[in-house]
Amino acid sequence: MNRKEQKSQIGWAAPAIIAVLLFPFVFLLMLSLGRRWAYPALLPGAWTLANWQAVWSMQAGLGESLFLSLALSLSITTVSTFGSFWVSKQVAYHRYRHRWLVLAYLPYVFAPVILAACLQYFFIRTGLSGKLEGVALAQFFITLPYGIIFFTSFWTERLLALEQLIATLGGNSWQAYTKVLLPVAKGPILTCFFQLFLISWFEYGLTALIGVGKVQTLTLKVFQYVNEANIFFAALASCLLVLPPIVLLWLNKRYVFSKVI
Repeated sequence: MNRKEQKSQIGWAAPAIIAVLLFPFVFLLMLSLGRRWAYPALLPGAWTLANWQAVWSMQAGLGESLFLSLALSLSITTVSTFGSFWVSKQVAYHRYRHRWLVLAYLPYVFAPVILAACLQYFFIRTGLSGKLEGVALAQFFITLPYGIIFFTSFWTERLLALEQLIATLGGNSWQAYTKVLLPVAKGPILTCFFQLFLISWFEYGLTALIGVGKVQTLTLKVFQYVNEANIFFAALASCLLVLPPIVLLWLNKRYVFSKVI
């Protein structure tokens, strides 16, 4: 096979791979616009925007779940990102660094559902079960340790030397963070923010058990419609569920990976 034939095969393969990757999203969008899809019809019997208009209706509650999920995930991600950034520094330079890292890995020994079952007693006793603040606190058990693990490798001897140089020149800790450490860590912080957002956004086990079904995030809505065999609203909720990660993925590629490359 010559080079020209190889290029021709690659040229055909690329669109095919893209089509396969995009098919699930196109299929979900098609389902969200459909009505009355009965066997053996290849396509839904009717096309309408009524499903999307129901996003803002109080009956479906999708709009409320969307804003609740966004507020919950963004707040948890912001606190976890900057909190783990500071804590990871203390862990990285500690004499018992490896012991602390082992503790950070402990929440991932169990599945989220098992972790939630282990923690549920304490949330019930403190009155946080079935409340938004309880779900937020529960998600910190998996987002904060992940951020600590992520940032631990960021703290090197070079950064420690930079901090010592700033202190020698008369700078304080606030100036070290705002003028040097945060600008240097801009790329890792954005990457960690994106990954923590995905963890919080798609989290189901902790939210379902600690929230006992009262905290209706968008992820819970998807499973609810699937269990009800409501394929059109399940597709609509799935479209809303993948939209913010796609936007964040584009922002991450636009402002992080492009500069790294």
